[in-house]
Amino acid sequence: MLSDKSFPVIEATLPLVGSRIGEITPKFYSRLFAAHPELLDGLFSRSNQRNGNQQQALAGSIAAFASHLVTNPGTLPETVLSRIAHRHASLGITEPQYQVVYEHLFAAIADDLALVITPEIAEAWTEVYWLMADALIKLEKGLYAAQANGKMWTPWKVAAKAPAGVGSMTFTLEPADDTPVTAALPGQYVSVKVTLPDGLRQVRQYSLSGDAGTSRSFTTKLDDGGEVSPVLHNNIQVGDVIEISNPYGEITLKEGDGPVVLASAGIGCTPTASILRSLAESGSDRQVLVLHAESNLDSWALRSQMTDDVERLDGADLQLWLEQPEAGSKTGFMSLREVDLPANASLYLCGPLPFMKNIRNEAINAGIPATKIHYEVFGPDIWLAS
Repeated sequence: MLSDKSFPVIEATLPLVGSRIGEITPKFYSRLFAAHPELLDGLFSRSNQRNGNQQQALAGSIAAFASHLVTNPGTLPETVLSRIAHRHASLGITEPQYQVVYEHLFAAIADDLALVITPEIAEAWTEVYWLMADALIKLEKGLYAAQANGKMWTPWKVAAKAPAGVGSMTFTLEPADDTPVTAALPGQYVSVKVTLPDGLRQVRQYSLSGDAGTSRSFTTKLDDGGEVSPVLHNNIQVGDVIEISNPYGEITLKEGDGPVVLASAGIGCTPTASILRSLAESGSDRQVLVLHAESNLDSWALRSQMTDDVERLDGADLQLWLEQPEAGSKTGFMSLREVDLPANASLYLCGPLPFMKNIRNEAINAGIPATKIHYEVFGPDIWLAS
C-alpha cells in the first residue's frame, strides 16, 4: 500500500500525471529504444510502437494502478496485475529490466513535468512505480516457476498448416526437442517468435485454438499490414521449426457447474473455441451458450470445430450473427438484448475492442456481475487506457 507520506501527494497529483501520461509514454519509449535498441529484437513489438497501442497500454496500466491505490487503500488491483504479469511472462520479462524501465520512464516524467515536479512528487511516484513493479516481479516469478521447464523459448516443428476460413490459417505443432512440455489451460496463449525479412525478430501472442494439454495449435488471421502474420502465412511451411513460449493467460475456464456463455467476433473465436473444446472433451453437463459474430459464414475461422463441439454437448446452444446472413443466422451485429441469458452465467469475451465493450455493457445491464465477465485482448491491453 502507499505510505502515509506519499498518499496525499499521489491523490493531489494523479489528475495532472494522469492527464499527461499519454504524452509521457511516447517520450519514455523514445528514450528507452535510443539507449537499448536491442529491446526491439525479439521483445517489443515494432508495429505496436508505430500505431501507439503499446504507449496506450502502458499509460493505462500506470494510471489504473495509481488510481486504485488512492481509491482502494490497502489493496492492489489483482486483475490488472495478473493480466500484465501473464503478458510479461509470455515475453520473458526479467527483474533487471524493471530498473531499466524505471530510469527512462522517470527521465521522461521529469522532462514532461519539469515546471511542476518537486522532489516530493518524484519520490511519491517512484513509490507507485516500485509497488507495481515489485508486485509484477513476484507474480511473474510464480508463473515461471509453475512451468514444466525453465526455458523462455523452445523449438516446435510445424506438423500441419491448413486454411481456416477465408484469410485465416491453423498451425499444428509438435515438439522439436525433448524439453518438458507444460500443459496448457483452455483459453491460454503462447508467444510465437519469427524472423522478419529485414532480420529483426518479432513476437506475437496467439491463443491456442484446439485441444488444451500438451498439444499446440493456433489459428491466425492474415493482417496484410502486420509483420508477423504475413511471415507465418506466406513463409512458414510444414516441417519448419519455430520458437514458441510456454502457455500463459489468466482468462481460462473456471471450475464449477454454472452456465458458460462464450461470446466472440471474428478471429476472437480462438480462445472461446479452446474453452468449448475442453467442455466437449470432458463431456461436461454444464449449460453452454455459444455466441459468435462474423462478416460472412466463409470467414468463420473455426466453424467446423465449434459447430462439431456444440453438437457433442447436450447442454450447448449456438447463436450466430452474420453481416451477410445465411439461413439460421441473425443479421448484423451481435446484441445480448436478443439473447435469453442463463441465470448465474460466466461470460467469456474475445473480439475487437468496440465489440467487447458493447457486449460487456449489455451483459452488466442484463444482470451478469462484472466479476463473472472475462475478456481477452489481442495485443496490448488498451482497454485500460480508454
